[in-house]
Amino acid sequence: MRRVVITGMGIYSCIGKNIDEVAKSLYEGKSGIGIDTLRTQYGYRSPLTGIVERPQLKGLLDRRARACMSEEGEYAYMATLEALKQAKIGDDYLENNEIGLLFGNDSSAKAVIEAHTIALEKKDTTLIGSGAIFQSMNSTVSMNLSTIFKIKGINLTISAACASGSHSIGIGFTFIRNGMQDMVLCGGAQETNVYSMGSFDGLSVFSTRLDDPTKASRPFDASRDGLVPSGGAACLVLEEYEHAKKRGAPILAEVIGYGFSSNGAVNISQPNETGSYIAMERSLKEAHLQSKDIDYINAHATSTLQGDAIEAIAIDKLFSDTKPLVSSTKSMTGHECWMAGASEIVYSILMMQNSFVAPNINFEKPDEYSCKLNIATKTTTKNIDIFLSNSFGFGGTNSALVIQKIK
Repeated sequence: MRRVVITGMGIYSCIGKNIDEVAKSLYEGKSGIGIDTLRTQYGYRSPLTGIVERPQLKGLLDRRARACMSEEGEYAYMATLEALKQAKIGDDYLENNEIGLLFGNDSSAKAVIEAHTIALEKKDTTLIGSGAIFQSMNSTVSMNLSTIFKIKGINLTISAACASGSHSIGIGFTFIRNGMQDMVLCGGAQETNVYSMGSFDGLSVFSTRLDDPTKASRPFDASRDGLVPSGGAACLVLEEYEHAKKRGAPILAEVIGYGFSSNGAVNISQPNETGSYIAMERSLKEAHLQSKDIDYINAHATSTLQGDAIEAIAIDKLFSDTKPLVSSTKSMTGHECWMAGASEIVYSILMMQNSFVAPNINFEKPDEYSCKLNIATKTTTKNIDIFLSNSFGFGGTNSALVIQKIK
């Protein structure tokens, strides 16, 4: 099997618009959560969200390209630019070589609602605009990025709820390992506008701790009352090891394990400790590792009562003897949904590069399940050689990735 390495990373999130800003926020335990007053006006029970600044693309992209791009596509474009730059991939290389593209995205609400509103008011679909169709499809991110960056390899959107970004990396890893591609851009993107999370809010799954937004996302804490939605985009350049060496590319880390599972016959929104356990166990098996080899776990934990408990049970079952450090970066970022599985790989590699574990902020009192985990409550100096990152989604889709420091 061919080795698969990461040669570039890009991030655009509520805790920073590039990898340097994000690394600083992670180390400082800085929250990116705030209140969106438009959500209150719209009818949300909770206006809490990750605050992500829209990028200014005028001067970077022509008018036609901007008209076809959804909000999450804008975030993905910025993250991809940064990843390509770090990987030393320029326009000439993109023009003359085959690269694949796998991006996680599972909705594009704003474009759909705006197009519907125009048609409803004007009774004329020709007034919707020619760019609306390219903004509104689930594949909006991959279709726009593939056009802009002249992608010639695999071009696919991964729609797997909140595991979308993680599965995109796992599938990209599989493509390269089996010789089907030499390089794949993998990532995830999530819109943050007022339309994006109304149906989630309607399920009463969001935190309503409004007195201090930065304390609302509380993964594993006994007083957690729900998740905080967020978004942005993350992109990673996955590349075959010898191919990367030949290019003289910077090698940041190596992907060595991908585990997946489905929960089977349970409620569509209900997590399951067996499915979570199987995904983690499978990722370790593919990486030829044992639980004792993992230095850090970036937990999926979103700050929901049931989800955090289920994951804690699964982690304890697999790692009860070794108890590696665990934290959920969602305590700072909120739940970045379709991008989370990709962004949390970026966050964890930044920790690996800088020898620390970011804190699980707002963790003040464990519950009966999280008390069995070794949760990092403050920034902890730690040499990370190998980490595991979990991502789980509605419909019972589970993904776990194992990344190691390059040797």
